Amino acid sequence: MTQTHRPGPTLRVRTRELVPGTERPREDRVAAEEPLEVRLGWPGRAAQRVWVTMRTPGHDFELAAGWVVHEGIAPPHALRTVAYCTDVELTPQQELNVVTVTLATPPTVDPTTRLGAQSSGSSACGVCGKDSIEAALATPLAPAWAGPVAPAEVVRAMPARLRDEQPVFDITGGVHAAGLADADGTLLAVREDVGRHNAVDKVTGARVLAGEDPAAALLVVSGRAGFELVQKAVAVGTGALVAVGAPSALAVTLAQQAGMALYGFTRDDRTVRYA
Repeated sequence: MTQTHRPGPTLRVRTRELVPGTERPREDRVAAEEPLEVRLGWPGRAAQRVWVTMRTPGHDFELAAGWVVHEGIAPPHALRTVAYCTDVELTPQQELNVVTVTLATPPTVDPTTRLGAQSSGSSACGVCGKDSIEAALATPLAPAWAGPVAPAEVVRAMPARLRDEQPVFDITGGVHAAGLADADGTLLAVREDVGRHNAVDKVTGARVLAGEDPAAALLVVSGRAGFELVQKAVAVGTGALVAVGAPSALAVTLAQQAGMALYGFTRDDRTVRYA
């Protein structure tokens, strides 16, 4: 009987290191990137595909749950089960790349109408599967953050704290990270993925599946602050998005409209507030 192993976040590869005058064979580890299909079902509706993304295997249930919440398809309390699919047509290996989310109630919006049953995205873009810019801008907004606000010294310290919790990056140098934190800088959840939007979905999903409020004082990301990351942050009522890199103009506009603080170019001695 063939045993199927759950794919891990890294893979070993044989390489040749080219240096002046010679080359050396060596082994390296690279970040894994595989497709994840998300299916959605609810009472009276059999599960069907609503999204496919390229992701780093691991925390797949969190990724699916976070995506459903960020898209405004269902609130956290409406998620009944999240499980790998056992469709008889799938091979054992494929089963580990297909996740079914079952809702306790019909969705707030029908994802098969809004997103299309064939909706897909790459690991690089969180809104590529949208049919139009109007759909991307139709961001579900949670109530603005009313909890404690992180002081500037905490904001500046967050990228270094996030960096200390990135084991896959330490091995591969090839993944993004996202972390949720309290106003005092205490990290609540950190996740890594080849897709920066996937990492954000995973940290929200971690809170949702743990029965915790996905809103937090701070969402910290290892790269730039694109529109899709701000979209996910405001969808759950995050207090502030802290990025190592630059924000886009559309990200700044959405953060301002939603009343969420937005920081870019953040390091231990400097940060820039855009909203």
